Amino acid sequence: MSEYKQIKGNVGEWSEIYTLLKLLGESKVYAGDQNLEKIKNLVYPIIMIIRSEKGGIYDYRVESADIVITTSDGEELLRLPASKFLFEAEALLKAINEKPAGARSFPVARTQAFMDRIYCTSLKASSSDKTDIHIILHDQRTKINNEMGFSIKSQLGGDSTLLNASSATNFVYRIEGCYLSNDEIAHINAIDTRSKIIDRIGAIVQKGGKLVFEKIDNDIFRRNLDMIDLGLGATIAQLLLEQFNTRGRMFEELTDTLAQSNPLGFDEADAVDVYTYKLKKLLTSAALGMMPSKKWNGKYDANGGYLVVKKDGEILCYHFYDQNRFEDFLFKNAYLERGKTHRHGYASLYRKENDKVYFKLNLQIRLK
Repeated sequence: MSEYKQIKGNVGEWSEIYTLLKLLGESKVYAGDQNLEKIKNLVYPIIMIIRSEKGGIYDYRVESADIVITTSDGEELLRLPASKFLFEAEALLKAINEKPAGARSFPVARTQAFMDRIYCTSLKASSSDKTDIHIILHDQRTKINNEMGFSIKSQLGGDSTLLNASSATNFVYRIEGCYLSNDEIAHINAIDTRSKIIDRIGAIVQKGGKLVFEKIDNDIFRRNLDMIDLGLGATIAQLLLEQFNTRGRMFEELTDTLAQSNPLGFDEADAVDVYTYKLKKLLTSAALGMMPSKKWNGKYDANGGYLVVKKDGEILCYHFYDQNRFEDFLFKNAYLERGKTHRHGYASLYRKENDKVYFKLNLQIRLK
């Protein structure tokens, strides 16, 4: 098996194994607040972690100070002290932090050997949905044990992505208020300063033009956003413009300027609350189920919420049971990432056969 094939993974993939080992080693996970701080009086005991591997489904059950690994039929395969899992988690954390400079993918031989021993053969869960790990937690408030799917976000390798940029996340704007010749279009597209996107938009405005939202390029993404909220497409389109008007990037700060421009025309006194609500729904949907290019049924794959691996290795739980706290965490930590202008037609003018000129901005969201 792995003695013949060395496993390599990136920081995010090794972080999933680290999460498995750390949670089993500690046999509990603390809730986190919106500032990524542990809530000391809110802890979830772990009953079991369930993993699907090529060899079958394996249960990692917490029994007193031991971790007992069984098949889905209940056959006991291995019993180890929980402290052994915690020891191996700490060794893996050290290896991640000391990975070769510039290496995107790297092996961790010690961890791979331990993975073999505990019937764990793959680094990463299936990417077909947002669930990275299945856990049965005990909720001490409801006294109920629930199996939940969680998405793992790791800070060990830098800020994690909440919604990836792709051609599906392009927002198309039509240029109104001026006529741009082909030479002028070529000149603006050639702007390659450090702040090229802001400068390109500035050049359009200097010509008397303005960017008017036309559509979302991808019909599936448009449909998914409409399912969340019918006004969400226009809200995001204006949000993307506001980041270049104000040079702000955090959702929390951009929402104030969004409320001032008020693209949907809400009552001024209500605008901040309404746009905050809409953007929290976007962030929650992107976090737990919705993917831009895949038709979404409105259901959350990661129905438990988020597990965040902090830079120091601490793991915090943002349980969807505490929906308000989960949404506040996303809203406070989400920001717009500016994509690369050579990908997805991003931030370039182009003329269509109707002789109208268009400009694309791309949506990508990260968590700090």
